[in-house]
Amino acid sequence: MNARKLLCLTCAALLALPMLANAEVYKWKDKNGEVRYSDTPPPSNIKQESIGGKKAVKSTGKEPLAPVSDAKAKPTNVAKEPGAKDADVSAEDAAAEKRQRNAELEKHNKEVKEAEAKLKEENCRAAKTNYETYKQGGRVTKMNENGEKYYLDDKALNEGKTKSQLEVDEYCS
Repeated sequence: MNARKLLCLTCAALLALPMLANAEVYKWKDKNGEVRYSDTPPPSNIKQESIGGKKAVKSTGKEPLAPVSDAKAKPTNVAKEPGAKDADVSAEDAAAEKRQRNAELEKHNKEVKEAEAKLKEENCRAAKTNYETYKQGGRVTKMNENGEKYYLDDKALNEGKTKSQLEVDEYCS
């Protein structure tokens, strides 16, 4: 009985084995216009098409780890003179870079606005607390430059209340 179970399990494993080998296949044209097929994605500046296999993986923007095995293909990594411009940069790449810079700028602006909003909220909370303290009156203490406590008189309480009301109006609007 155990031999039969082992045989069934082995057959099931052998039938499932081809599904594990299902790899992504990429199709693209090289600089010479020749169509290439590979299981590794082409460099990021080349338009690619996914043919069957698993879900397409987006390019990382880096050069491929393994060189193209065709002798006709030109190396993409040729050393250039420092002042020479890259003629291979297309309008699509320039537009993509511009979109990326705009997205980074928007993200930075959003972070700045969030920080300003958080600071304004904290200032509002502090201004309201100060206003409530001065509004209650009574024995309000402060510290002088020597670190000694002193009590505010009625005139100082009214000035503090007026000042804190202005701060509430400024930060809580």
